[in-house]
Amino acid sequence: MNLANAARGRFGEDLAARWYREHGYEVVDRNWRTSRGELDIVARKGALVVVCEVKTRASLAYGHPFEAITPAKLTRLRRLAMLWMQQHDLYGFAVRLDVIGIVGTRLEMLEGVA
Repeated sequence: MNLANAARGRFGEDLAARWYREHGYEVVDRNWRTSRGELDIVARKGALVVVCEVKTRASLAYGHPFEAITPAKLTRLRRLAMLWMQQHDLYGFAVRLDVIGIVGTRLEMLEGVA
């Protein structure tokens, strides 16, 4: 990943984190990594934990960001979410997976994708 793409990705994650905070969520983790993968954002609102994958594009020239979310990616995100929950002793909490797509500065959300 080149520096421009890394900066764009960071911008998108910052925008997504701000959206969650503005809607009453606490952002409890960002860029959580294991050897199995990464979670971009983990947010919490009461007994609900939300794991969010953020995809950022400068334009639609290479397709919409949501097109990068494959069944395999969703499976990996579910597994990572469960691992995150176990490591943080949050048993009995509801978990929701969201995807936020950002094109330029426009944010779109798919809530509860898996």
